[in-house]
Amino acid sequence: MRKQIAAANWKMNLTLQQAEKLLDDIIAKPHELKQHQQVVFAVPFPYLQMAQQKIAGKQNVFIAAQNCYSKKSGAYTGEVSVEMLRSLGISYVIIGHSERREYFHESNELLADKVNICLENNITPIFCCGEPLNIREAGTQNEYVEKQLDESLFHLTGEQLQKIVIAYEPIWAIGTGKTATSAQAQEIQAHLRSVIKDEYNHVSDIIPILYGGSVKGSNAKELFSQPDVDGGLVGGASLNADEFVTIINSLK
Repeated sequence: MRKQIAAANWKMNLTLQQAEKLLDDIIAKPHELKQHQQVVFAVPFPYLQMAQQKIAGKQNVFIAAQNCYSKKSGAYTGEVSVEMLRSLGISYVIIGHSERREYFHESNELLADKVNICLENNITPIFCCGEPLNIREAGTQNEYVEKQLDESLFHLTGEQLQKIVIAYEPIWAIGTGKTATSAQAQEIQAHLRSVIKDEYNHVSDIIPILYGGSVKGSNAKELFSQPDVDGGLVGGASLNADEFVTIINSLK
């Protein structure tokens, strides 16, 4: 079975003290991960080391950065390199979240560079793709997300692509309270898998594809039950311990 992942994206939220308490509360609540299930906490940069210490010794629990820079090192004030993240033992990095694309104008080409440098440093990219509302309303979402995959991922070898996690984000459903129906999520995530299959054959059966877009404790089980939905990239609901543990326990 493919990895099933509950990934928490805390975004730019919480003080250090609040972050410590939230992690403590989640860890203390009853949840048992099977061998193919993982929990990932994508925390703000200042909390990475604290979070690593909190999860030390926990099976199948990992810490992610929410972003990285596309260069190895240099005079890039304010940026964080993948080598820095690797030196902290970070396992995952979110690449190309819709907010990075929209607010910071990150292009597919730039994201390809970020994917490359993550893989060179043995850090798993959680690569985000997805369409805004106008694209969904025009019915061209399949072509839109295909282009994102093609320009950011399809230069990779099959062996490299197997090390990627994909997160499909319907941008119109992020932070709006709207959620794609489980059928809508399954439809486009199955399409993504078919596009990967056309390029890489059996690799498509290995790559986890997460759903990200107003995942909550109340809808997680139905969303995750779909055959091509391998968990979720969770925003607001991951800031509530009870909600996020419910989501963890909804993994199949």
